[in-house]
Amino acid sequence: MDILEIILKILLVLSSFFLIATVLLHKGRGGGLSDMFGGGVSSVAGSSGVAERNLNRITIGVGIVWALAIVGLGLVARFA
Repeated sequence: MDILEIILKILLVLSSFFLIATVLLHKGRGGGLSDMFGGGVSSVAGSSGVAERNLNRITIGVGIVWALAIVGLGLVARFA
């Protein structure tokens, strides 16, 4: 169980950082981190709907992995 717990903790940390990054990359409604790195320029020129949908899918997928890692850690702690 020690190996599984270590793998789940590493997965949780990596997915947490990636989830933060993908949420911050979303198109902002009023000046956020996405506007700071050029999101405002791309919104004026017209943003691609496909890119935003793909970012939504990636964010949802990472969120599911994050939630499963938390549930897995809880189950390991419960039955260890």
